[in-house]
Amino acid sequence: MTEPAASSVPPSSIPPPRVPGPADRAAKGWAAVAAVSLAIFCLITSELLPVGLLTPVGADLRVSDGTAGLMVTVPGLVAGFCAPLVTVGAARLDRRHVLCALIALTAAANLAVAFAPSFAVVLAARLLVGIGVGGFWAVAGGLAARLVPAHRGGRATALIFGGVPTASVLGVPAGTLLGELGGWRTAFAAVGALGALTLVALLLLLPALPPAEPVTFAELPALLRSDAGVRTGVAVTFLVVTGQFAAYTFVRPILRDVSGVDAGLVSTLLLGYGLAGVAGNFLAGPRDPRRTLLAVSATLTAVLALTAVLPGPVAGTALLVLWGLAYGGVSVSLQGWMLKAAPRAAEAASSLMVAMFNFAIAAGALAGGLAVDRLSVPAAPLTGAALMLLAALTVAVHLRRGGPGAKAGDRMDGADRTPGLTGAAPEGKSPLKNDRLSRTSETPQMPIHVRSPLTPPAMGAGQTPVARRRRA
Repeated sequence: MTEPAASSVPPSSIPPPRVPGPADRAAKGWAAVAAVSLAIFCLITSELLPVGLLTPVGADLRVSDGTAGLMVTVPGLVAGFCAPLVTVGAARLDRRHVLCALIALTAAANLAVAFAPSFAVVLAARLLVGIGVGGFWAVAGGLAARLVPAHRGGRATALIFGGVPTASVLGVPAGTLLGELGGWRTAFAAVGALGALTLVALLLLLPALPPAEPVTFAELPALLRSDAGVRTGVAVTFLVVTGQFAAYTFVRPILRDVSGVDAGLVSTLLLGYGLAGVAGNFLAGPRDPRRTLLAVSATLTAVLALTAVLPGPVAGTALLVLWGLAYGGVSVSLQGWMLKAAPRAAEAASSLMVAMFNFAIAAGALAGGLAVDRLSVPAAPLTGAALMLLAALTVAVHLRRGGPGAKAGDRMDGADRTPGLTGAAPEGKSPLKNDRLSRTSETPQMPIHVRSPLTPPAMGAGQTPVARRRRA
């Protein structure tokens, strides 16, 4: 018998199995970040989609424009409540499972709206959208640092929350255009299909995300009490977002009745608004969030006031583009404000901002609806202008009083800019649990020495312990 020929390749030359390196793990992390950003885009588009479809939905289901505005009010209110409820209630569940469940719920709700036989069914489905939006946004806010290397956490957070302004300025106009081409039911069905695709992306790309140390209900009001920057940020969020949606919820009737824009051009103009908003988002991103919000709220005060009183398609178009450019910087600036005000309590601060943001969407849609139904269409942008003016004054007072970030060149990395929080929290721990809101002063304090009976008196200049004993 002949022996089998030995392999001509020596064993030492066979490469070992490839072990994923840091570059591979980073690529997977960024893919997961992109999937979460897509989910945020889908959710916020779902929440705001009725803005561009109020008139056809109201006509088809035989309700007024003000009543149709409840499609924005209802999910906004529910999302505001669900942001802290889901953050605390699902604190011990794997974040991957929570996010997938919430995006699936939102996709199903949009499909239910597409086939709804009555306005009551539409509102019931929109309630489910609010649960998905509030819960997902609050949970996703603290994931960036768990998906990518720590030094890339800020960029990943910006990408995740970039889905918010992108949905506001592109998702809604695109949905409006689709609604005009195929009907409003087609637009909702398309967003439902996008939600299903997003669910697949999350299942494939998100790693297991076991819960970190949970946030409790008691910590949310504690952060508000201890941190003036967070309190002011929440107040500015309410004023700016309420003012925006008091007007923007009824942008279609405004363009029709005030500016005299032809109905067939509305979707094209809203796409222009969206492109301007994307530009505004990138312009605002690297700048100081407080000063940016001051400029944005002052600009929107003037734009909304002029929108209510200046007739003509040319004026209406120019003001709409400027409106989009200014509002495009709002979401990234608000998120930057909160993260820089409480960098070591990011999840709690994000939950507060998300809750107020969504309450403000509901409040704005409700205020605008009451203004339209009881007064006139121009009353909606005038209401928004008044709230934007209050927001501008609030930010100006905060800056004048020397709030965190008020002076150019101030450190905004959070090392010493979180009133009431001292010391660095260990990774994965909440500063509210580790430090329990130990109070600090805004001014440096001299060390306090307490002398006990066993402590010898302080030595004089140049004295040694031996000389002091000899003198005694």
